[in-house]
Amino acid sequence: MRILVLGGTRFVGRHVVEVALARGHDVVLLHRGGKEEPFPDAEHLHADRDTGLDVLAGRVFDATIDVSAYFPRQVQQVADVLGDAAGRYVVISSTSVYSQPDAPGFDESSPIVAAASYDVDEITDTTYGPLKVAVEEAARARFGDRATVVRPTYVIGPWDYTDRFTYWVRRIGEGGEVLAPGDAGDPIQVIDARDMATWIVGLAERDVAGTFHAVSPEPPFTFGDMLREIVAEVAPDGTTLTWVDRRWLLDQGEDGGTIPLWGEDDPWISANAASAGAARATGLDPRPLRSSIRDVLDHDVVSPRPPSPAIGREREQQLLAAWHAR
Repeated sequence: MRILVLGGTRFVGRHVVEVALARGHDVVLLHRGGKEEPFPDAEHLHADRDTGLDVLAGRVFDATIDVSAYFPRQVQQVADVLGDAAGRYVVISSTSVYSQPDAPGFDESSPIVAAASYDVDEITDTTYGPLKVAVEEAARARFGDRATVVRPTYVIGPWDYTDRFTYWVRRIGEGGEVLAPGDAGDPIQVIDARDMATWIVGLAERDVAGTFHAVSPEPPFTFGDMLREIVAEVAPDGTTLTWVDRRWLLDQGEDGGTIPLWGEDDPWISANAASAGAARATGLDPRPLRSSIRDVLDHDVVSPRPPSPAIGREREQQLLAAWHAR
């Protein structure tokens, strides 16, 4: 197959390209270029996808895998340039599209939020979900039954530049008393980027249409379960988790940016309890979480670390001391 990857040098896209090349596909990457340019066996087209898609004119692909569409206009622009020549169009959306689900194990037919208007041009916590809805609508409108929509939850694994899950693996791997936020029973789901990439390439190979959750494990699975899995895999002896009240942490000025993956008091947190049934029926096969944990830690040791927005050890210790002394 001849596969176009819009993105392809960072995290999810990087893993997609790696899988596609390993399976013998002819891969073209469209990205802005930079200091690092992996995959010398792939063709690299350097362009800003918002202004430079003319470089794709006249090309024909069996599949297009779009890991970097955040605005509906970006989908429209791909369709304008490629049309049917895009082949199977697989676009990465998010479980952020959902309004508050009714119950754990909800499927892809669960109610979603209203789509953002076409003129929304800023990604914020408020606009992200509606923008992804608009991206999905644009994909279906322009590509019809050639569109495949993937809705992942939090994506984890090597090359994760967000440092969200990696923060917890690194911090618990250092040992000592670890601040755990809010309610241990809050739902959480993650998906290893490598497993998602293998499955996505398979969808393209088999020309599978539809909308699918990319999530793991099946609910119920909680924030406490996740941290305990990390403790079991990487924590030194004597490591402890101290659960600190949600409202107290918010009053101290902490949030989901400083304490990664924490849902604070957002009702959307219930969207972290989606069913993976449809995706599993089409080949998604997530590895055990502990395998991902070990690989994330090993990669973190040998790879350059991105700047982390998370609280540092000094701030964490200040919070713990204040919590114990309250």
